Amino acid sequence: MHQLVDDLDGTILEIGSGETVLFSLDGVAYEIDLTEENAGALRAALAPFVAAGRSISSSRASSSASGGGSSARRRRRPGQQDYSAVRAWAKDNGYQVSERGRVPASVLEAYEAAH
Repeated sequence: MHQLVDDLDGTILEIGSGETVLFSLDGVAYEIDLTEENAGALRAALAPFVAAGRSISSSRASSSASGGGSSARRRRRPGQQDYSAVRAWAKDNGYQVSERGRVPASVLEAYEAAH
């Protein structure tokens, strides 16, 4: 028989109680077994960040979670856009953008307006 234990405080989870919570941070997917109370506390702590963030499709989330050791390889995630043209246009038009990472919304809006 398989017995679950709250990974945070060690509480033994009876059959039908507690839950496994999935989350990711900085491109690493995690799962943790928690009591309902601890799961609620985790969700409450993350709520302001979740509210300010953008949701990604569950297929993207599960593909990164199931990637196993392949995370060291660089690959474009499904649905991720190629912003190289936007970055080149922005630099030519006096905007400061990084070579990698997020392109600011103001730059994207200016690019779209110019095209």
